[in-house]
Amino acid sequence: MSGAAPSGHRRGLAAEALAAWALRFKGWRIVGRRVKPPRGSGAGEIDLVARRGRVLAFVEIKARPSEAEGLFAIAPRQQRRLLRAAEWFIKCHPEFSGHDLRFDAMVVCPGRWPRHHPDAWRAET
Repeated sequence: MSGAAPSGHRRGLAAEALAAWALRFKGWRIVGRRVKPPRGSGAGEIDLVARRGRVLAFVEIKARPSEAEGLFAIAPRQQRRLLRAAEWFIKCHPEFSGHDLRFDAMVVCPGRWPRHHPDAWRAET
């Protein structure tokens, strides 16, 4: 059976793997992949959780034709869902509670190395 969903899913997994390698090359350690809070929590899936020193980054990865499209695809509603997922992750992994937390984006465009956008958005306070 073929269709857009499996192909898109494979593309997303490939983009995630490439983004993880790019982060590793920059000195980050991947501490979580496809982190899924419980159903019904209102939280979204975190593509990657990465640590470097005392910084813990929750990384959203977008595979898009252009960098602008990738960044635009992370809408405020998704940002709120990722914030809830990050809160859940910290609750489940208290060893990271003293780290500086941030939300990063990585955009993977065809034929290009992933572009890392540190601190792409901030949690609403």
